[in-house]
Amino acid sequence: MYRSVPFSPLLQRLSLMEKETKKEAFRKYLESSGVVDALIKALVALYEQNDKPSSAVDFIQQKLGGPTLSEYEKLQAEMSDLQKKYNELLASHQETCREFEELKNSHPPASSTETAVDKDNRRTGHEGAEQMV
Repeated sequence: MYRSVPFSPLLQRLSLMEKETKKEAFRKYLESSGVVDALIKALVALYEQNDKPSSAVDFIQQKLGGPTLSEYEKLQAEMSDLQKKYNELLASHQETCREFEELKNSHPPASSTETAVDKDNRRTGHEGAEQMV
C-alpha cells in the first residue's frame, strides 16, 4: 500500500519564506518613501527631550506634521462653520436664480422687428428721426 508523505514542514518553510519576502519588500518601500527616516527623526527628538511629554504619541504625531488634538478640533469647528455658510450661500444663489427666471418669464422679449436704432430713438424721444435725414 502506498503511504502519503506529509508535506507540512515543506509548506511551512515555503510560507515562512513568502512572509519574509513580503516583509522585506514592505521594509524597502518604507525606506524608499522616507517613512523610516521620518520616524527615526521623531523618535530621536522624543529621546532628546529633557522633559518628556505626557503623550508620546501626540509628540510624534506633531513631529510628523499632524495637528494636535486641539488644532484638529479647531479645524473641525471651522469646517462645520464653513459648511453652514456654504449651504446658506447656495440656498441664496438658488433663490436668486429662481427669481431671475420668474422675472425673465414675466417680461416677454421685445419684438424681433424692432431695431437697435428704434429702441435708442424711443429711449431718447426721437422717434422718426431716421426718416428726416
